[in-house]
Amino acid sequence: MNAIFEEEHLAFGESVRQFIDRHIAPNFEEWEKNKRVDRSLFIEAGKAGFIGVEIDESFGGGGVKDFRYNAVLDREIARSGFTGAALALALQNDVVLPYFSDLTNEEQKKRWLPKIVSGQYIIAIAMTEPNTGSDLAGIRTSALVDGDEYVINGSKTFISNGQNADLVVVAVRTSQDPHKGLSLIVVERDTPGFTRGRNLDKIGLASQDTSELFFENCRVPRENLLGDEGQGFYYLVRNLPQERLSLALGALGAAEGAFEWTVEYIKERKAFGVPIGSFQNSRFTIADLSTELDVSASFVESCLVAHLNGQLDAIRAAKVKLHTTEMQLRVVDRCLQLHGGYGYMREYPIARAYVDARIQTIYGGTSEIMKEIIGRSYGL
Repeated sequence: MNAIFEEEHLAFGESVRQFIDRHIAPNFEEWEKNKRVDRSLFIEAGKAGFIGVEIDESFGGGGVKDFRYNAVLDREIARSGFTGAALALALQNDVVLPYFSDLTNEEQKKRWLPKIVSGQYIIAIAMTEPNTGSDLAGIRTSALVDGDEYVINGSKTFISNGQNADLVVVAVRTSQDPHKGLSLIVVERDTPGFTRGRNLDKIGLASQDTSELFFENCRVPRENLLGDEGQGFYYLVRNLPQERLSLALGALGAAEGAFEWTVEYIKERKAFGVPIGSFQNSRFTIADLSTELDVSASFVESCLVAHLNGQLDAIRAAKVKLHTTEMQLRVVDRCLQLHGGYGYMREYPIARAYVDARIQTIYGGTSEIMKEIIGRSYGL
């Protein structure tokens, strides 16, 4: 993919790798034990200029609207194997920040953007409910107007950054219309009536805090509405292509990292007196995986170019999300097999990569939903 990156993007990549060595690698095992990344990750990322590259300089951002910087950050951290940190920053930058940059008025921008960009405010988006997954029209959390406030009642689940978040963009129902009845409201930390449930115990992504959120007569000022009331469904759908491209970049980076560790491992690990990489099965497996990674990188590159030109539509975004996340599962699984019994040991990064990868074909829209989107585009 280096063909589409310029000198400044490559230099940015080197800065990201140094950041990983200084601020992520030494702390990651502790974050895994604590079941969340430390807030210092966001503060240090803000100092390094890794949050809000596209945000106007007057609000502390880089003032450069170029998603290639996001792509480098996503891919490099995912390749390092520190998936929880990669996801935490991708959520901040790629998934949630666009709602704050595109839908806010000037007062809201001044109130929220500087602290988001500096890493002082961690942000999250709350869509999924206990009985509502990919069906946004099924959202039941309500927000009723009472004077100058919205009164929110309902619950959300599987909310990434949910324990750490200072600002949560909550998808709520402001009328009964399935699509035109959804709105987006920002709920701030410590708002009365807003509580967090448990930090959910997952099989992977241990350091990525994932939460239940509850709203019981939660009163939020009406000035915390993002954009126009009743347009939430359309805002959510509009941002999905970038979210799915971000997931694809992370999937590609994670698969590349697993591949690189495996090549090094099979060169060193011996069986019957020779490196296991010298066996025909190992060479053939590496050939297959290398080819699959190259093909995937080309597809991701073409989608990144389309996104830079404002041409990445929902169908193509679904395709790249479907392909890369399924590819990641295949690559990591076969890489673990080449590690043999050691691949099942937590001390080897391939073991964590294996369990961390499993969620990729589920969140951000399941593979089955991606296939529905793609299939329907052919009039089926």
